[in-house]
Amino acid sequence: MKHCDKARANFMRGYNCAQATAAAFASDLDIEVATILKMTAGFGGGMGGLRETCGAVSAIVFVAGLHAESYAPGDRAAKKALYDLVKRMVREFLERHGSICCSDLLKMASCLPEPEPVQRNAEYYAVRPCAGLVASAAEIVSRNLWGESHTAG
Repeated sequence: MKHCDKARANFMRGYNCAQATAAAFASDLDIEVATILKMTAGFGGGMGGLRETCGAVSAIVFVAGLHAESYAPGDRAAKKALYDLVKRMVREFLERHGSICCSDLLKMASCLPEPEPVQRNAEYYAVRPCAGLVASAAEIVSRNLWGESHTAG
């Protein structure tokens, strides 16, 4: 199963955008899914319901950091390489979707950005852009970090 499909399925099971996206890479990172779900739980709702940075974008950064080699605090070249990778992936998400801000992404889809978690039901999933956003973020990560070429469906 492609990462983008895993991310979409995770979101449709009820996980937040960050959890859904990051958990799609658990086996690639050799980390238990439950651990990733716990580590990314607070990034949902645009960081704890603040509707700021989209959870799928936070997951891009999270997975990039876990994928990167460890480096010493003074290793500016390694730090720059990671930052450049993050910038490239986040910019791609921004170019595709017009924003990296949760509230903006919801407003563009004519959804009200509420600060509290809302009931997940068929109506919720029908109007929310999030399943597509997590699939897109996972595709960006899989292509940039693992060289996998496929489109988010």
